[in-house]
Amino acid sequence: MRNIAALFSILMPGFGQIYNGQFMKGAFFIIVEHFHNIFGRINQAIHLDFNGLHQQAVEITNFGYLLFYPGFYAYCVWDAWYYAKPNADKSKTAIPFVMGGFLGEMGAIFANRLPIPTLTVAMLMVIPMICGMIVFRDQ
Repeated sequence: MRNIAALFSILMPGFGQIYNGQFMKGAFFIIVEHFHNIFGRINQAIHLDFNGLHQQAVEITNFGYLLFYPGFYAYCVWDAWYYAKPNADKSKTAIPFVMGGFLGEMGAIFANRLPIPTLTVAMLMVIPMICGMIVFRDQ
């Protein structure tokens, strides 16, 4: 149940919170996520990048909005994962999610130097979070 909530938030920030029964928080996260996507042109960049137009993907992106997204995304996943288990230990379980947000931020900053920017940044964020979900699944 805990990993399902996190996976829902990986798919769309806010869905994990709705799965946990936190409807207002989930709706707020969905609105903020759409705000970042629209003004940061993240979906357009993903579309261009996956179609081989890597430089155009970097050029179309509004980095003023994009640079807030990795931390927000990692927080949404951690929040869904953490609150899916009552009385969970908050102290060390956040570390992989913080690492995912930090690596995503670094990837976004250096996106113009990456061969496939959006996929690379996504993997830099998601892989540490999934590892944390596996390692800390019982805590």
